Amino acid sequence: MMRDSIATARTLSEALPYMQRYAGAVVVVKFGGNAMGDEAAMAEFARDIVLMRQVGVNPVVVHGGGPMINDLLGKLGIESRFVRGKRVTDKATVEVVEMVLTGLVNKRIVQAIMDEGGRAVGLSGKDDDLMVCVADDPELGFVGKPVEMNVQVLRDLFAAGIIPVVAPVATGMDANETFNVNGDTAAGAIAGALQADRLLLLTDVSGVKNAAGEIMTQMTPDEVRAMIADGTIAGGMIPKTETALEAVEAGVRAVVILDGRIPNACLLELFTDHGSGSMIRTTEPRVKPRLKR
Repeated sequence: MMRDSIATARTLSEALPYMQRYAGAVVVVKFGGNAMGDEAAMAEFARDIVLMRQVGVNPVVVHGGGPMINDLLGKLGIESRFVRGKRVTDKATVEVVEMVLTGLVNKRIVQAIMDEGGRAVGLSGKDDDLMVCVADDPELGFVGKPVEMNVQVLRDLFAAGIIPVVAPVATGMDANETFNVNGDTAAGAIAGALQADRLLLLTDVSGVKNAAGEIMTQMTPDEVRAMIADGTIAGGMIPKTETALEAVEAGVRAVVILDGRIPNACLLELFTDHGSGSMIRTTEPRVKPRLKR
């Protein structure tokens, strides 16, 4: 027992410079994948987010919910149609999407954070016109591309010590329109508008791999573009890395694609000197911070 206590104390002591480094920083976390359907994983994620807030970080959680949307669409007998592998979101589908994301998934995450002692408020991109969209592709229907961001509501929540939990549903230029927004895209747009210090994209894979199958721990935007062009980055990793590039270009200091299956992945990335994912950044290396004087 004493040995475990000493190890815990040592870990906390070693984390001090990282806590100082990120005090006051904005960190946007995209939460999704298998962890959303696992109560223990949800609780662990919520505990990590509460700890981040406790040590002075301003986290924003942006979530997806694809499997739950698919499940309800099936129960309602709404057939999905796909174009180039992407779901066509008609009016009936977008109503289900909004119901699931804002009413079911969002509130589960908020409750999980509150169960761990944090303060959280759930909202969507429609609240206070946080995210205004146009159609990303007319063939896909109500799938949105953010064109206008109004993030003051998030800053107000930071000031009140509250963790925002955002569902990726947005309004259109016509206030009567509702758009479904890809979770990664929404997180990237929010991170860019906030000029976030970090955007953490949690996934169900180990990270970005090079041609030899090795995990790339640090990459520049030019390296990422080259890997996309030569086919090294392919499939579902392409939209994630494209989101990362757009976020960095918008002013986010670094984007990290993390394996969300690793326990405490967000804490490992922020509060240790090695991290646990693939970082995409312009000039800032992943280095151990120095203690403040």
